[in-house]
Amino acid sequence: MAPTGEVVFGSGDRVCADNRLRWDLTPDQIHQLTDELIAKTKKVYDSVGALDLETVSYENTLKALADVEVEYTVQRNMLDFPQHVSSSKDVRTASTEADKKLSEFDVEMSMREDVYQRIVALQEKLEEGGITTEAKRYMERLIKLGQRNGLHLPKEIQEEIKKIKKKLSSLCIDFNKHLNEDTTCLLFTREELGGLPDDFLNSLDKDDSDKLKLTLKYPHYFPTMKKCYVPETRKRLEEAFNSRCKEENSAILKELVELRSQKSALLGFSTHADFVLEMNMAKASKKVATFLEELALKLKPLGEEERAVILKLKEKECQKRNLPFNGELYAWDTRYYMTQVEETQYAVDQNQLKEYFPMEVVTRGLLDIYQELLNLSFQQVEGAHVWHDDVTLYCVKDRTSGQVIGQFYLDLFPREGKYGHAACFGLQPGCLLPDGKRQMAVAAMVANFSKPTADAPSLLQHDEVETYFHEFGHVMHQLCAQADFAMFSGTHVERDFVEAPSQMLENWVWEKEPLLRMSKHYKTSNPIPEELLDKLIKSRLANTGLFNLRQIVLAKLDQGLHTKTGVDPAEEYARLCQEILGVPASAGTNMPATFGHLAGGYDAQYYGYLWSEVFSMDMFYARFKQEGIMNPKVGLDYRKCILKPGGSEDAAEMLKKFLGREPKQEAFLLSKGLSIELEPGTPCAC
Repeated sequence: MAPTGEVVFGSGDRVCADNRLRWDLTPDQIHQLTDELIAKTKKVYDSVGALDLETVSYENTLKALADVEVEYTVQRNMLDFPQHVSSSKDVRTASTEADKKLSEFDVEMSMREDVYQRIVALQEKLEEGGITTEAKRYMERLIKLGQRNGLHLPKEIQEEIKKIKKKLSSLCIDFNKHLNEDTTCLLFTREELGGLPDDFLNSLDKDDSDKLKLTLKYPHYFPTMKKCYVPETRKRLEEAFNSRCKEENSAILKELVELRSQKSALLGFSTHADFVLEMNMAKASKKVATFLEELALKLKPLGEEERAVILKLKEKECQKRNLPFNGELYAWDTRYYMTQVEETQYAVDQNQLKEYFPMEVVTRGLLDIYQELLNLSFQQVEGAHVWHDDVTLYCVKDRTSGQVIGQFYLDLFPREGKYGHAACFGLQPGCLLPDGKRQMAVAAMVANFSKPTADAPSLLQHDEVETYFHEFGHVMHQLCAQADFAMFSGTHVERDFVEAPSQMLENWVWEKEPLLRMSKHYKTSNPIPEELLDKLIKSRLANTGLFNLRQIVLAKLDQGLHTKTGVDPAEEYARLCQEILGVPASAGTNMPATFGHLAGGYDAQYYGYLWSEVFSMDMFYARFKQEGIMNPKVGLDYRKCILKPGGSEDAAEMLKKFLGREPKQEAFLLSKGLSIELEPGTPCAC
């Protein structure tokens, strides 16, 4: 049976509604507080590690570690988050250095054999019970993590693992720092940017000779790749984009892959992918390989049909613009012609459409929809302490009880040195404090949407609206989770499930009612015309074959690097592009060196985006689509079964409670435009 929808939130816990984060730290303070945090935390680990094995108890071992983890997490986020958002280069550098130092310290603490032995002793002592289910899960997880760090192995192997882990964390920080700090700039004349709208061109900086400056940041790169009809411009831009940090990051990636493989071998795993996947829903690399292979086979015919359509469009365009046509598609063609497919086959004009998505209207609509769906109320905090004037802070309460649940920051526009993608950062975990009160959760959504200009407000492309909905879904997961332990707070679920709650909420930007609620023309305030709305909704299936095959290319690249030995990342990427998409990678580029996920905690786990979509589509179609997409009862079930547990339950259990059955794959395949030959009720291949 699916759940009932009757739930009272926050009734049992006393909430501590303090936001303990501060954003005015100087580089010196960051350095000093980092050292103090390390000393304070180490002291607790030392005292647990020094306990007599006979005297270990829940209080002096597990609770002591859990309590220090809460404090450590809040302080650590305050010190390492500024590297992504501060407008001061000195603060960003100090924050990156703090992150490196703290990452080294994390490795040290994760390798404390003395602490590990105390937890094992406690587990033996507590065999007859006496602790909560979640505390037992916490204890078992700490032991499992200890084994995954080799704490049951001889000392010299432990030392080797520790050395590798420290090196890995430092390399990952450098890899992504290089991408964030990239300031590559290309110069074009207005003619070379033909096809781009005036509002975009007017927002660009100029050099002394009046040429327009294009950076490789998203708000410049994607609109140009989609709309510029000058192939040479797109070629220059695409080659620069996929050559960012080529030299330094190629070397780092090579080293990362080798070190990961060495560490996994020391721990008795045949590949790094198998080591990583042990903690995920998938469990093993063979299962992931089968999932990707089967999906690629199903999508291949669809991709080939779409490719043929795109080639026809290219041929027509070449005739029209008097350009040579050789029957080939290049990497700098795909986005441009995929946009044309949307505009010709579905008659969706992206430039016209974005006039209906001014940032303020989208934000208001999005916040209203989430409040209604999840029974929450949001209020902007006036005069809030933030890290930049662009940033706003909101307080979130449960609508029924009035209980404070948490706060979230919105930081939506690009700045130099700022994190270049869209992401949600958990900053203060929602979990129990040492005194038993519940600490409210705090999260930040960081994005890079187009800035307002003198002539127009910030206007969002529809895919940016979708990104906004997705990332805000992560924010809600961070805030609505009510775990007891910081380790299970927010989005700390299996990595191949973490995207599902957010992916499910993307569906709202493809449904008529929510779309009307978050759009109106920035000049006339008119709603999106019915006809344009219908076309937009139908266009969801545009290019779905090629888009998902590209996701398979990236997932297979990631799996290949972490299951095979001696793979050259650029060559492997080029091979997969040719084989799966029929579009060659541009000569001289190295896309894997720009692929932040490989060094951002998604190693061997990029498949998770597609894998978790199986669940997100199942949840949407089985409950919301059946019972009403704005049905507050289903929204509450979703909040209770999927968001509230955080990582304190297995994802498979949460899904079963929400769906009232085992998950199935049909909705996922249908959403990709595929027909299904499954028997009714066939369980999903996952």
